[in-house]
Amino acid sequence: MERDMYFDNARWLMIALVVFGHLIQPYQDMLILQTSYTWIYTFHMPVFIFLAGFFAKGMGHKAAIEKLVKKLLLPYLFFQVIYTLFYYAIGKEDWLQSVLIPQWALWFLISLFCWHMLLILFKYVRPLLGIPLAVLIGVLAGYVDTIGSELSLSRTFVFFPFFLIGYWATKEQLAVLRRLPIRIGASVVLISAGVILYHFPDLSSGWLLGSKSFAEIGADESGGLIRMLVYVISAGMMASVLSLIPAKETPFSKYGQRTLYVYLLHGFAIQYIRVEDLFEVSNTLDILGLLFVAFSIVWILSQRWVLRIWKPLIELKS
Repeated sequence: MERDMYFDNARWLMIALVVFGHLIQPYQDMLILQTSYTWIYTFHMPVFIFLAGFFAKGMGHKAAIEKLVKKLLLPYLFFQVIYTLFYYAIGKEDWLQSVLIPQWALWFLISLFCWHMLLILFKYVRPLLGIPLAVLIGVLAGYVDTIGSELSLSRTFVFFPFFLIGYWATKEQLAVLRRLPIRIGASVVLISAGVILYHFPDLSSGWLLGSKSFAEIGADESGGLIRMLVYVISAGMMASVLSLIPAKETPFSKYGQRTLYVYLLHGFAIQYIRVEDLFEVSNTLDILGLLFVAFSIVWILSQRWVLRIWKPLIELKS
């Protein structure tokens, strides 16, 4: 069956932004990088999670659940151990965490499994009711201090609406998004968001990460309204990005099939760069250098020889 290049292009672009976002995180004393970081985080994980939900159709039966355990939970345990040992080796202070607190970006594996489990119930609820209900759960979770990083519970509840939207979305609806007038509007939305964030850089990234309670972010009672606003912003940014993804094959399309490898492995490079403080960023040329480094990491980790080495741990196949 012929692959749909639209989805491969979307996955490749999002994983490239994930790596770039993680790379520039320590350099937010530069306003342009702070703006870029916040701008990326308004949409890149919502899009990734939307795509995961889109391809979750037909999931929920016993065989599928067993497959998810093998595909998500076992690699989580393997990489939790590997990253813990790696952090110890490079002298990272918080290298020893509970097995229930995901190291680095491993939260996505646990949350992805949980989203599929939630789908067993939510797929029987009409989207006009189910999606608002998921949003309500995401808002209420912020008021519970005990819902946090353990088992990635906070992110699971906060990001579940995007997964559910993806589950109910159709190719026809995505095709509507790619109509020219909507694409023009999407470009305006993305550019405007960048300009606004540049001039108002005080938005806490904690609202976009979804990993902390409102009390931890410092919002308390107003947290629910702010999270609702963040949902609206992220949904608009997500739709705008999905509108502009090319549907034709590009030189990067084939790498869109290998994003799980990049996602799980890029932390070794990023964390080493951070601990060793390898880069000093002070001008535009340095920023271009970071872009080159980020895309080089994505390209290297997408190569077939990397897949052959790590396939036994990631896919449990030889």
